[in-house]
Amino acid sequence: MLCQDLAVQTRATSVLGASGIEFSEHAYHHDPAADSFGLEAAEALGLEPDVVFKTLIVQLDGTGGPFAVGVVPVHERLDLKALARVAGAKRASMADVPDAERVSGYVAGGISPIGMTRDLPTFIDESALICDRVYISGGQRGFDIGLEPSKLVGVLGATVAALCTASNPRRI
Repeated sequence: MLCQDLAVQTRATSVLGASGIEFSEHAYHHDPAADSFGLEAAEALGLEPDVVFKTLIVQLDGTGGPFAVGVVPVHERLDLKALARVAGAKRASMADVPDAERVSGYVAGGISPIGMTRDLPTFIDESALICDRVYISGGQRGFDIGLEPSKLVGVLGATVAALCTASNPRRI
């Protein structure tokens, strides 16, 4: 269910506002029992999963290695080997939730690639570029922001690459 006229101020919206980037705000009632925060957002906002992207924190080259960010459609799986390759690392693994929250400054399920407390290298799946608009977490559960994919790439200084597993038949 959508929340109308609910302006939300987060680090992500502050960064976009300060950058002069046009974006839209989309708040919805979050269900804490939801199996997938990203798919919940797509359904609640009435959007196709192809245009709603999730933010995943990974650790490169094992425990103690640097962290990075992968941004992929919510219905897709991040290909960790592909991300490691494009990041110039030997391997990548999903960060533990406490580490992801610590390095991003956001709570799991509300991690936005914009406005993290640490400047992490960010990699966005190439499918974002075929969308007119993409939707990402706005920095808290139950709140997404929509913007042009090129603006997202630019504000993050992100690298665009093929990051999803090839086994999904819905893959573009």
